Amino acid sequence: MAAVLTPPAAPAQAGPGALPRARWGGWRERWPLLPLVATVLLPALPYGASGGGGPADLASGLTVLVCGGRLLYLRRRPLSATAALVLGLPAAGFAVATVTAADPAAAVPGLVRYLQVFVLVPVAVFLLLRDAYGFRVVGGSLVLLAVVQGVTGVHQYVTGTGASYMGEDVRAVGTFGPSDIMGMATVVAYGLLAAAACALRTPRAAPSWLRPAAAVLAVALVVPLTLSFSRGVWIATGVALLVALALAGRRQALTSLAVLGAAGVVLVGGFGVGSEMIADRAASVTRVTSTPDRSVSDRYAMWSAAGAMWRERPVTGVGLKGFPAHRDAHASIGLSSGSDTAGAGQAFRRQALLSPHNMYLLVLGEQGLVGLTALVGSWAAILVGAVRRLRRARARGHAAMDCGLVAVALMVWQSVNFLYADIGGPTTVLSGVVLGLAAWWALAEPERVGAA
Repeated sequence: MAAVLTPPAAPAQAGPGALPRARWGGWRERWPLLPLVATVLLPALPYGASGGGGPADLASGLTVLVCGGRLLYLRRRPLSATAALVLGLPAAGFAVATVTAADPAAAVPGLVRYLQVFVLVPVAVFLLLRDAYGFRVVGGSLVLLAVVQGVTGVHQYVTGTGASYMGEDVRAVGTFGPSDIMGMATVVAYGLLAAAACALRTPRAAPSWLRPAAAVLAVALVVPLTLSFSRGVWIATGVALLVALALAGRRQALTSLAVLGAAGVVLVGGFGVGSEMIADRAASVTRVTSTPDRSVSDRYAMWSAAGAMWRERPVTGVGLKGFPAHRDAHASIGLSSGSDTAGAGQAFRRQALLSPHNMYLLVLGEQGLVGLTALVGSWAAILVGAVRRLRRARARGHAAMDCGLVAVALMVWQSVNFLYADIGGPTTVLSGVVLGLAAWWALAEPERVGAA
């Protein structure tokens, strides 16, 4: 598999994790990364211009086409048997759910979307990354996207031009608008984790300023993440950071925790980031079972509806894209008609509740045990493989350990966040990019992971 993307005449590398030398390959070998980088950056376009089928999705399609073209040109076996099984397994569940749906034709758009996000894009990322340098390019793009959205979100909070929250237009949503309130929080979390991983284990040949710059960026991105008021993203980011710290080593973990503690004191005490609204939002995390607010009550009702759909058709579910059609027949009368959205340049709008906001329950209800087993089994294999390779890399002093920390942190974040969210909006395609990055670290041939 390593020969697929490695030219025969490629010169020897300086070391197993050294930064690349511009002389080898040049643009002739690196240009396939351009559509992948575009896929990462284009969600930053204003929400109205980048909804479903927008520029980011078109860029992901171009990424898949470029990958396919390179495979046809090279005429080599693209994937190892293990990688093909792990990355292709979800497709089987999607196909079964489509064929067995009450209306297979209505399920076809869902099949295309799921294949794009969970199969085609991850496979394209896996195959287009030649080495750790390509991984770092994509990771740097995630950081750049997070900075752009984070700055926009902080400006919205300061100027009162964000989405409506508790009667004030202060919720930071970046360019995604109030209809996709988790979009900015998602991309900021991605960038924060990538920057934190780089600060924990900076590449050996990196310039001396990279580590402090990455640490400063990671701490700074905590501000827009906080101002997003997204409880699920806060939890997922905290868990992913703790996992990354634990895997980075005791010394790095203790130092980083001390820095984060000091930063928290400065942000809360010095700049007043801990406003009453933020404090109340944070405290509400512990009250979701005793005195839940309307959004949490609606989420519980939709979770219950997804569970009822699964009990009705436990093996194959009600079919892809079937949740909206079956929701009312299975939801309790306590479910509201929709959520109110306003602010950030958008007039008041009632947004329908078309998903349970839990990826695992959405898959269980629409695809049954077959689909859930295939999808979660694939993700579990990627996560376990990524952690195992990261532990080996740490034991051997691997210079590309920064890539492993990014891969594991992003995969943990995605796995935890899917407990409170599902796919939808312009950032959906980034889930496929994250899965591809984690799969590359977990499943690629050792020489590809070691080469930089």
